[in-house]
Amino acid sequence: MKVVISVDMEGVCGVASWVQVSPPEFGGLVSGTEYQAARERMTREAAAAAEGAIMGGATGVLINDSHDTMRNLIPELLPQQVRFTSGNDKPLSMVQGVQEDGVGALLFVGYHARAGSPLGPLAHTWNGFIRNVRVGGIDTGEYGVNALLAGHYDVPVVFASGDDVAMAEISAELGEQVVTVAVKEGLSTYAAIHLHPAEAQKRIREGAEHAVRAAKNAQPYITRWPAPCQISFDHQARADACARVPGVTRVDAVTVGWSSENAYHLFQTFRMLATVAGVRLNG
Repeated sequence: MKVVISVDMEGVCGVASWVQVSPPEFGGLVSGTEYQAARERMTREAAAAAEGAIMGGATGVLINDSHDTMRNLIPELLPQQVRFTSGNDKPLSMVQGVQEDGVGALLFVGYHARAGSPLGPLAHTWNGFIRNVRVGGIDTGEYGVNALLAGHYDVPVVFASGDDVAMAEISAELGEQVVTVAVKEGLSTYAAIHLHPAEAQKRIREGAEHAVRAAKNAQPYITRWPAPCQISFDHQARADACARVPGVTRVDAVTVGWSSENAYHLFQTFRMLATVAGVRLNG
């Protein structure tokens, strides 16, 4: 059985500020030193998950860089047995690879809580202006959208690591079949109590091994299709733009909705609307 590891950065041990996760190439409030340290810890946590997956019986591991530009991993720090993705123009984005033959499990590393979550360090969904995503009447975050998309290819989520708020949300939505490892405890949006990085990596390695050993009994995350879907934004101008898209309707001042016949349609519509909503707010 092959596995895919989707690795984000906001949920990585030691991270509690946007400065740490923002690639310096874009300027603004960034620090090359902070970012370099965070991407190294991100890579080491992904490597730990890969090592655990291999110990758990995985015959192949693809690590999918899932943060921002998706060019954050340091390849030299990864196990030699793995493959990895780089670059953000990927058809399945954060879960690229689940469509490959033989993939039987998806692992989340460095995941964060959904937008609006109290005490969730750097809690957000996809970008800074999406305030909520709802699928089939359930409020969710990146983890839920990604799990549904993986489920479209009959691939279950079996493991997740990140902050404690995110782990609680993932357990509540995806079920106890997901082995969760909290590497930090959220104190606020911009503060957390962290494990030592080496301890975080040890727990991730052990958790991933256990999860992959049990993966044969895991079930893909699905909902009843067709499903009603909604996105809420931080400003009505974003909903203005999205409401012009064929098949999308206005729900309220900052929310638009549509119906998806499957998770692939859900994801591609979600990603398109997230782009359309990126309008200027200063006229």
